[in-house]
Amino acid sequence: MGLEKNIYLADLYDIYQNLLTEKQKKYFYDYYFLDLSLAEIAETYNLSRNAIFDQIKHTENKLIEFEESLALYAKIKKIEDLNIEEGLKNKILDIIKE
Repeated sequence: MGLEKNIYLADLYDIYQNLLTEKQKKYFYDYYFLDLSLAEIAETYNLSRNAIFDQIKHTENKLIEFEESLALYAKIKKIEDLNIEEGLKNKILDIIKE
């Protein structure tokens, strides 16, 4: 998996994490943010490596579905690209993230 895709998924997680279950959040966070292996995560939660893999893939797909429906990531990127005063830009981004 490429670094750009990992960054994209991490960004989507930051935006849409409140729409995920607690288990989805834990597994995804451990894998992408703590850089734990599937085996390490499986051992931590007393599950199979394959179960963790399936959950992470399912979560990735959910995040992509959320973005396809809501397009918050795309809107945030458009605002970040605007040539406007930084304080105003930050206020707009904060409103979107709420």
